[in-house]
Amino acid sequence: MNISTALRGSTALVTGATSGIGRAVAHSLARQGAEVVVHGRDQGRGEALVKEIAHDGGTARFVAADLTDAEDTLRLASRAGDVDILVSNAGLYEFAPTAATDAASFDRHIAVNTRAPFLLVGALAPGMAARGRGSIVLLGSSAARTPAPVGAAYGASKAGVEILTRYWATEFGPSGVRVNSVSPGPVHTEGTSAMLGERAALLDRTNARGRAGDPSEIADIVSFLAGPASSYVNGSILYADGGELSALPG
Repeated sequence: MNISTALRGSTALVTGATSGIGRAVAHSLARQGAEVVVHGRDQGRGEALVKEIAHDGGTARFVAADLTDAEDTLRLASRAGDVDILVSNAGLYEFAPTAATDAASFDRHIAVNTRAPFLLVGALAPGMAARGRGSIVLLGSSAARTPAPVGAAYGASKAGVEILTRYWATEFGPSGVRVNSVSPGPVHTEGTSAMLGERAALLDRTNARGRAGDPSEIADIVSFLAGPASSYVNGSILYADGGELSALPG
């Protein structure tokens, strides 16, 4: 891997970094010279990712945390330290009809998808503001704007992320901290494959490109928003869905 200098001297925290989009983001930021704090729940997977990044010439360290736990989320922020880039990627999705979604499931969606980024931004953005620079990139979802017969709790939790993007861009923008979101459409990841099984091929029928996205494509967009090339982009929600046509077909 060739290491560039675009993010040299910066530290980035990527949540949910041990698989899927988060893993691709961690590799991408490391390739640009950032020291990456990779977060996940599985120690073995986290250490394996750190070794991969180091093998390719990058720098990373792993911090485990359970984002359903508010105190553990704040502990993650403390252990990450003074970060210049926060990529809030970790997400929970349990696609079920409303009547089959109990209070515990709803609370898990809000805890991981909405509360965790809220707590991390509250803990880390003031330090960025004090230093006069920083970039926060939140991972939204097309589910926040494209209703479907299932997954209302997930869609609501991601809609919260989109409005928080605008609030935080307004709150922290004057201090040099940019806040933006990437809102992906369907992407082929380990998670979608496990959830959909043979139906995962249906994802390729949901947009004008005729295929679902690859994690590396979303990672490239996140890296753009994290870096200096997007210095005038703030409060934006960037749709990365290949030209979405509809919700997942039956």
